Amino acid sequence: MAATQLNTPAGELLSTQPRTWGLDVTGVPNTRLYDLFGLTGWSKGELARLVNRQAAAMGHPQLATDTSRVRRWIDMGETPRDPVPRVLAALFTERLGRVVTIEDLGFVRNGRAGRRKEGQGAENPDDLPWAPDRTAAVLTEFTGMDLMLNRRGLVGAGAALAAGTTLSSAMHDWLQTDPAQGAPHTENPSHADPVGYDRYEAAPIGSEEIDALERSVDVFRAWDASRGGGLQRKAVVGQLNEVGGMLAYRHPDHLQRRLWGVAANLAVLAGWMSHDVGLEPTAQKYFVIAAHAAREGGDRPRAGEALSRAARQMVHLGRPDDALDLMKLAKSGSGDETLPRTRAMLHTIEAWAQASMGQGKAMRRTLGEAEELFVSDKSDVPPPSWMQMFDEADLHGMEALAYRTLAEHEPAAANIAQGHARMALELREGGRQRSKIFDYISMASACFIGDDPEQADRYARLALVSMGETSSHRTWDRLREMYRLTGHYAGHGRIDDLRQEILLALPNSPLRKPRGAMA
Repeated sequence: MAATQLNTPAGELLSTQPRTWGLDVTGVPNTRLYDLFGLTGWSKGELARLVNRQAAAMGHPQLATDTSRVRRWIDMGETPRDPVPRVLAALFTERLGRVVTIEDLGFVRNGRAGRRKEGQGAENPDDLPWAPDRTAAVLTEFTGMDLMLNRRGLVGAGAALAAGTTLSSAMHDWLQTDPAQGAPHTENPSHADPVGYDRYEAAPIGSEEIDALERSVDVFRAWDASRGGGLQRKAVVGQLNEVGGMLAYRHPDHLQRRLWGVAANLAVLAGWMSHDVGLEPTAQKYFVIAAHAAREGGDRPRAGEALSRAARQMVHLGRPDDALDLMKLAKSGSGDETLPRTRAMLHTIEAWAQASMGQGKAMRRTLGEAEELFVSDKSDVPPPSWMQMFDEADLHGMEALAYRTLAEHEPAAANIAQGHARMALELREGGRQRSKIFDYISMASACFIGDDPEQADRYARLALVSMGETSSHRTWDRLREMYRLTGHYAGHGRIDDLRQEILLALPNSPLRKPRGAMA
């Protein structure tokens, strides 16, 4: 049947035959899509039917695909037109129970040229770094997928963390340059130019709305420090999703920079909360988004701090070599304007990674530099909001953690760890419950290594008493490490009781009764 001209808004020439929505064929298999497809258990025909059904639900009833088209996507590297990549991302996200983005599927975003950029591949699968409009699009899409998982009670799992060297090599040169200045803007926000594919439906915003957003970040940050990431993560992700939509407009430069700053702060919080509840690949993605947002806002120290969070995550997961790669990027990319206290904080994370690798001499040197930087900060320049929680107590807390970690390689370091943990506990102010729990666990662990089980038992029980007030998986991970250390004292009556109490406090413990079970 001949093609028929329809009266569509774009005057588009549509065919009465179903559209296949395909672009260029590279002839190279899409290995990323192939790997994810293998995890779903779908057949190619089943995926084709799901795409058509999901597309119709998303407002694209004219889209029709079939088994042969799916085969071309996977085996021949064909890149489908928008909205097919977004449809596929939604389907894979729901099926796998973790956020799957367009890049994860091996596609170029928003139907751009079908061939991937030179150099994109296993070494840089997300094609980092991103342009500003793409950062806003990734932010909006990723948070939207995350919220969908949250609503449906799915659990993030199965994705791999990018190596520290991968992120560092991809972002090194870009992070050390300043963002390009945007086109001239009118001072009237109603004249802002929309950009991107997923525009926010509301009108552009002004300074008062951004004031309110900045205050909300402070509220979320205080809650996270007090109670852990589990209870407010969805609210933070939802707020970040809205800010991503706002960034789809070209506001005047001074407002756009502040919006990027809000996005960076929320993305760091979303990443830290995700890390806190064990959603590790999701957390890393948020840290990368935060670094992009901070750099676009002209705040390179904030970008470096965001990457340092990814480094802390790597140490926690037993990958200190990746953490050191990320710390090199964080420190070099932060810029000369980084305040001494911020640089001190970065040094403590580097020291923790060195301690994890048993590099005692390097760790001591790095912590010494951290102490010198901390005391050299005269506070004549107010610290940014995101650094206000790194105080003297945090410095000692990180030193305690580093020395306690080194004590696994050098037992004599346990005594120094105890001194720093004791100082951190004395200095802790109210509202920092999670940090205090970590100090208790560092102290107890150092006491176990230092052959002082009585003191260890005391601090371990203080940690257990406090843990019910937080929702932090990281505290459980640290508790498991402490439980391992108690094995040397099995047979001591009081320590045996403690071991039972630790097991009862851990989730999924065989000793815990299911909710609703008879006592």
